[in-house]
Amino acid sequence: MDVSIETLSPLERRLTVSVPADRLEGEVRERLRELSRSVQMKGFRRGKVPAKVVEQRFGAQVRNEALGEVVRNSFNEAVEQEKLRPASAPNIETRGAAENGELRYTATFEVIPDFGTIDVSALAVNRTVASVDDGDIDQMIETLRTQRRTFEPVERGAQADDMVMVETFAVAGDLRVPAESSEVGGTLLGSGMMHAGIEAALVGMSVGEEKTVAVSFAADWRVPELAGKDAMVTVKVTRVAVPTLPPLDKAFIESFGVRGGDLEIFRAEVRSNLERELKGALMARLRAEVIDKLVAGYSSVEMPARLIDAEARSLATQAEQQAAEQGRKGVSVAPETMKAAAQRRVAAGLLLSEIARQERMVLDSKRLNETMGLIASTYEDPQQVLELYRSDEKLMAGLRTRVMEDQVVEWIADHATVTELPSCFSDVMRGGQ
Repeated sequence: MDVSIETLSPLERRLTVSVPADRLEGEVRERLRELSRSVQMKGFRRGKVPAKVVEQRFGAQVRNEALGEVVRNSFNEAVEQEKLRPASAPNIETRGAAENGELRYTATFEVIPDFGTIDVSALAVNRTVASVDDGDIDQMIETLRTQRRTFEPVERGAQADDMVMVETFAVAGDLRVPAESSEVGGTLLGSGMMHAGIEAALVGMSVGEEKTVAVSFAADWRVPELAGKDAMVTVKVTRVAVPTLPPLDKAFIESFGVRGGDLEIFRAEVRSNLERELKGALMARLRAEVIDKLVAGYSSVEMPARLIDAEARSLATQAEQQAAEQGRKGVSVAPETMKAAAQRRVAAGLLLSEIARQERMVLDSKRLNETMGLIASTYEDPQQVLELYRSDEKLMAGLRTRVMEDQVVEWIADHATVTELPSCFSDVMRGGQ
């Protein structure tokens, strides 16, 4: 195998690889031989199909597969021979057929930047620390009770925290929304579920009462027909109900799977769940902090442009999908607007991978399984999620990368100059200090 290399830019390389034609032909013959042993064709017994028949029927397909295999293997051999580290898959150009006894192709790709020996000891990293206390457990239990509350109808004017059911329609000039009849909805007064002007008008209203109020809708209002318009909104109250929390008794506790309804066992399980959530939130903060400092420290190093472009396209697609899931269909996101985020993600991925390589770090299989279990535990059927991950190599590959990166982040935090910032559970979960 002959290999020549060209430097197209600081990070871009082009390899020209020549492979003896016999290598391709040998791969083709071996694949045809294996296929003839297993293929079923009408008029022949399994394993008894003549080689010429197999080649006539499957020759083109087999040759394409063999060509791909030879190119992949020889490319890997070539980059190892030349001591190159591709940053992504190469762009292969070949005629697909041997000439003058050789199969010849070119492979254009970008290489991983030379970061040198990465020393993280000088990085100044802020690490938020917090713990779960009894007050946090009390608050979560109250939240669980609130989620199980019931509403009892009352014959009085609506007050804060009441559930108010209404029928509404809006008129803006010649426009009426909806065009006919009324929309049926509801809100918890003070929750902000409805427009603030409408909620304010509902205070004191009783069942059967009707009122029309002037409302100015924001430009990004969720109802496109009313966005940015001034309208007269008519509301009619159909129900007013007061919330009632369930008692913290045996039945309530057992509804969460705690046998015997023991309060202390319930509190212990709540604490365990909160500590798991806190651990994840603290890790997310640490990850963002470490990556920010690490990427900033290597901002002068050029990153692979094609890799950044691909990441920007991927982020743009994700943003469009997210918008569609939120009901904002037809949103178009230009990849150029994602360039900065893509640059950071590419730099972070390459730097974390390089540190793992330099420090000879290996994936912690126990941590991998724990992370997969944690993800599964947030779904209704955890076992189904576990089976999905184990059967989907793409999902598992992404999970392995994430867990490995978290390992590297923690290693960096252990070797950097760290300042601990005390916080509390509620602030961490709200995103505050």
